[in-house]
Amino acid sequence: MSGHSKWATIKRKKGANDAARAKIWTKIAREILVAVKEGGSSDPAMNSRLRDAVAKARANNMPNDNIQRSIKKAEGGVEGNFTEVFYEGYGPGSVAIIVHGNTDNKNRTAGEVRHAFDKCGGNLGQSGSVSFMFDQMGEIQIKRDEKIGDIEEFELNAIDAGAEDIDLDDDEKINVYTKLDELKQASDKLKEFGYTIMDSDVTYLPQTEVKIDDEKKRINFEKLLDMLDENDDVVDVFTNYSE
Repeated sequence: MSGHSKWATIKRKKGANDAARAKIWTKIAREILVAVKEGGSSDPAMNSRLRDAVAKARANNMPNDNIQRSIKKAEGGVEGNFTEVFYEGYGPGSVAIIVHGNTDNKNRTAGEVRHAFDKCGGNLGQSGSVSFMFDQMGEIQIKRDEKIGDIEEFELNAIDAGAEDIDLDDDEKINVYTKLDELKQASDKLKEFGYTIMDSDVTYLPQTEVKIDDEKKRINFEKLLDMLDENDDVVDVFTNYSE
């Protein structure tokens, strides 16, 4: 089964130093704030989006005190009015890019994202300018540990849970893709099978992939991804880039 070319800022930071780890936790804390706001409940049992954000926090070794503090801040509206934002455009080499973020200041975030595109030779476009080139699907990240066991048995269980596609290329996790409206059901089913869910979220899979043959454009593309990665407001970046 096929893989995909999602560039996820949180996953890129794994194994970084303490300062980078703190940046990860800042991003996740914002996801928790948005999850409480959008999901309408501070109880993970009643709010699937919050439950997924908490699972992501734990997968990234975020202390439980930090998690609970973020939830309480969300309950009290202490941390500002964060909202979810998306930006679309083309990077160097005509690579299609979707930027997903959480922000308390849309003007600031839009300006910073646009600056990153401009500086690296890209072009930030209007909503819908590249999203038609991606399929929106559910993505479940499962920790590749002793609970996985026999891969063939795992694949059968994943299909039973509703998997449309499975990516086995990563040594630390397995990505399971589902129809968007079956994401929660599939995630719950995989939990019942005993697998460790690291994350469960919406993803954008490219319908076709683009390679960058020009070395300078490839370097600028990577620089753009790094700049977006360093932005606290940016959660994920999805591209149709293929190495």
